Amino acid sequence: MLVKDYMTRHPIMIEPGRRVVEVQKLMADNNIRHLPVVGDGKRLVGMVTRQRLAIRPEQVGSLDPWELTRYLTDLTVGKVMISGSDLHTIAPDATIEEAADLMISHKISGVPVVENGGIVVGIITETDLLIELRNLLGAIDAGWRVVIRVPDRDGEFRKVIHAISSNGWGIMALGSVRTPKDPAHWDLVLKVRHASRDALVEALKGIEGQELIDLRETHEP
Repeated sequence: MLVKDYMTRHPIMIEPGRRVVEVQKLMADNNIRHLPVVGDGKRLVGMVTRQRLAIRPEQVGSLDPWELTRYLTDLTVGKVMISGSDLHTIAPDATIEEAADLMISHKISGVPVVENGGIVVGIITETDLLIELRNLLGAIDAGWRVVIRVPDRDGEFRKVIHAISSNGWGIMALGSVRTPKDPAHWDLVLKVRHASRDALVEALKGIEGQELIDLRETHEP
């Protein structure tokens, strides 16, 4: 799962000389929150977000109406954009885990995707990552959503998969995470189809050393 497969390709890009009021409308009209700022050859020079474009009261509090109008008219993206050491990027061949780690580490919600020395080829945002988390767990597919807690030792995942496949049921999605506050266990999340509730419960509760935490039926939107 690489950034290039989940990023938004050919995003809208703007130049640093664009007026902030124009860019605010552009973002609202296109329902977007991030815009790469580029120079010649689509080379990245900065990025703006809706929050970055918001005018803070302390910036204009002492201005009279005429001064305020002139200030807003003259304010350009280049004066407010994220740039320098605050501007973070990622390569298209990076993993989506690396993209998520970058956003978490720097408390940002979107990252321009660049190659060949800074040429913008896309953008990946927290929304893109949430969509893929949803898809990874099969949230939009009908079936049984199962959470089963397993010990942190080799062979435990195989037991779960065998219990399901030996009954002729299908596994559409699978994910795992360490159990919160319990590093000795993992919570395994699966989406199972072609099973009845009672038969699935019986099969999973019969796995020695494992605990069925949650079972619920989901339907396609």
